[in-house]
Amino acid sequence: MNNELLWVSWIIINFVLITVSYKLFGKTGLFIWIAFGTVLANIQVTKNIELFGFEATLGNIMYGTLFLVTDSLGELYGYNESKKAVQIGFFTLISMVIIMQVALLFTPTTWDEGHSALSYTFGLIPRIALGSVIAYLISQFLDINLFIKFKNKFPSDKYLWLRNNGSTIISQFVDTIIFVPIAFLGVYDFNIVTSIFFTTYFIKVLVAFSDTPFIYLIKKIKPLR
Repeated sequence: MNNELLWVSWIIINFVLITVSYKLFGKTGLFIWIAFGTVLANIQVTKNIELFGFEATLGNIMYGTLFLVTDSLGELYGYNESKKAVQIGFFTLISMVIIMQVALLFTPTTWDEGHSALSYTFGLIPRIALGSVIAYLISQFLDINLFIKFKNKFPSDKYLWLRNNGSTIISQFVDTIIFVPIAFLGVYDFNIVTSIFFTTYFIKVLVAFSDTPFIYLIKKIKPLR
């Protein structure tokens, strides 16, 4: 299966799982997704792939799902709950960085096969996490504030797509312009970083448009809990 086909399938899988999480656990399910999605996005971003002929990082879909979750919380439960989700994501990311940096300090046995892989992945994490934390806080708070402003101005359900996509596309641009230089300048050649920037934002826009049917679905669902 090529990367493009796998990527499209992966988008659907992620959004379906968010919807199922909300159906099974309600608001708690969305908070759970924020916590583990923040961690996974920052691990996946260490892997580079070729997508549509461009250099890209793998974590864009998972990171994009966080905006669907905060927008869903803002739509269903208001600003304070979406703000709480951003704070949960921030705390989870910081905790992951601290815990894994301490874990890497332990001396492995001579027959250990996992330490080198963990060192490579989580050795990159502090710089990526720095860029991610700064970009995450600014872009997520921008997103939830824009979403609420759009909701107040266009309260009808027929404009849910507008407040969802409008807030996400603007905030994702801010996120990308902050994160990519911090995470990758000096690590990769400038032309690769430039390619990652444009590809990353393009992918985030596609993910934002792709989540539109799911935010409508989430709004209609009655959670089991």
